[in-house]
Amino acid sequence: MLRFYRVFLGASLFIAFLPALPARAQTPPPRTASLHEIRTEGLKTFSEAQVVTLSQLEKGSQVGKTELQAAADRLLQTGLFAKVNYTFQTRADGLTVTFQLEEAPRVPIYFDNLPWFTDGELGDAIRKKAPFFDGTLPEAGAAVDLATEAVQELLASHQLNVTVDHQLLANPLGEGNAQEFHVEGAAFFIASVEFSDPALASSHVVQQQLADVQGKPFSRMTIDLFLSEQLRPFYLQQGYLRVKLGPPEVRLTGNPNQKLPDQIPVFVPVSSGAIYHWKGSEWSGNSALSSITLSNEIGLKPGDIADGMLIEAGWDRTREEYGHKGYLDVKIDPVASYDDQAHTVSYAVSVAEGPQYQYNTMVLTGLSLAAEGHVRQMWPIAPGAVFDKSLFEKFLTKLQSHPAEIFGELPVHYETVGHWLRTDSEKHVVDVLLDFK
Repeated sequence: MLRFYRVFLGASLFIAFLPALPARAQTPPPRTASLHEIRTEGLKTFSEAQVVTLSQLEKGSQVGKTELQAAADRLLQTGLFAKVNYTFQTRADGLTVTFQLEEAPRVPIYFDNLPWFTDGELGDAIRKKAPFFDGTLPEAGAAVDLATEAVQELLASHQLNVTVDHQLLANPLGEGNAQEFHVEGAAFFIASVEFSDPALASSHVVQQQLADVQGKPFSRMTIDLFLSEQLRPFYLQQGYLRVKLGPPEVRLTGNPNQKLPDQIPVFVPVSSGAIYHWKGSEWSGNSALSSITLSNEIGLKPGDIADGMLIEAGWDRTREEYGHKGYLDVKIDPVASYDDQAHTVSYAVSVAEGPQYQYNTMVLTGLSLAAEGHVRQMWPIAPGAVFDKSLFEKFLTKLQSHPAEIFGELPVHYETVGHWLRTDSEKHVVDVLLDFK
């Protein structure tokens, strides 16, 4: 006869064996069984063998309530799995357990101020201790701690007396977050930044901007933000839409076994790619604004150099135009299509306009009754009218920079104005909340 058991892991782990069948003998049923097989369900990126390793269960070992609960605990505590459920059954040849797993989101790892090693060397060190490592880690959990230990051991093996720490922060190289690793106790500075593109050496603007980086404490974050915020626009404006910057490299001369100098020279490889020209844009999902109107917001004609900064500003102007007409939830999703033969770019832009909002009411805090009266009297949108976000933003500017235009000679005292829009997507109305502090 087969005996089936089902176990769920939720807010707390609970394991309950089925009540024993009426005893026919005086010997109690065994509380453990030999582990015959471990199975998994729901995996997307992990292998079954990796889950077995993480569970620390061994085939042939005696397992029961305590061992299965501990294995489920370990899987959940790694941070690699958002949910862990399991079922098991016993046969004459032993017990088979099946884990139902939901993998947790993972974020890329980012090494900030470890100039002794390349990203590849650091990644290899982590994989030796954590074979599942693929360049990403969960936002928290034992897997992050294991990676930290691996980097710490690598540094210690080279007699580097520094402490490794990590933190979750906004990814400087893309969307979302990153698991950033850095060391405490290291005092290095960026001596210089050189580029593989000789055109940058002759650019007065770029060389002037390098003052924001050179002489600062060595940090990949500092360098990558410079590349993203200062250098990338330099290329995008010229139509180099697919430029690749970095990753930055530490290039030192001399004996590699000697102590690193305090001043670190940095080299940044640059692949500018081709200059692209504007081909056009095709719009879908729009009804409140015509495709002609939306295309004109980009400000480019077919054949123009595809100024990447102008294109990005065009998407922002499109959102502002929708906000002008009360579409506060509009979503613009541009997808580029590159023709690498003709060196042109076109965009397919999908629009989700959402509801059109009308102004409902205003909630004010932090003002006297007399001052509230001035604000309400000067407010430019009538109840029930389409909510024009541009008028709202102009009104905020007056409150912050030109309060006399609102309050006249009435004495008011505040430093900042907190502001929120409270939307009701079912009634299609919006309330304005202003907090004067």
